[in-house]
Amino acid sequence: SLANEDYKMQIDKLFDQLKNTTDYESSKKIESEIWNLWTTHPSEKSLTTLLSDGSSYMSQNKLQTAYDTFTKTIELDPNWAEAWNKRATVLYLMGKYELSQADIDKVLKLEKRHFGALSGQGLVQTALKNYQKAIDSYIEAHKIHPNMKSPLIMIEKLQTQIKKESI
Repeated sequence: SLANEDYKMQIDKLFDQLKNTTDYESSKKIESEIWNLWTTHPSEKSLTTLLSDGSSYMSQNKLQTAYDTFTKTIELDPNWAEAWNKRATVLYLMGKYELSQADIDKVLKLEKRHFGALSGQGLVQTALKNYQKAIDSYIEAHKIHPNMKSPLIMIEKLQTQIKKESI
């Protein structure tokens, strides 16, 4: 559809800018524009609202309600990457790491450039003590979003962790 084509062009352009900007402030602005596109459903306003309700529950630590809300969103549109990403986050917060990873796999199938999901995967794999897989996720996130601070910090921490555990 036309809306989808337009969306794709917009987001592709933003990802190009994200990769090529050297200025931290500009990269933050581009990042927030990408999040804006991600969290806005391309055609259904009601799904945008549902996602945002789920996020509110999550921030109030009502994790089960948030989980149910995101599940409902996924059922209404299983091709919306952000619904899976948000549910992956809730599952991580619930300590359900394998289930969180399964949702992250879905996100990355739908949007392989999702630096949010890649960072989340870093956290999930760290929790599962798969440090190398976590590092790989952060490396991938860094390639897509070179100015994002957390991946580089986390890679360093994980490398230290691996050294400690190999002694």
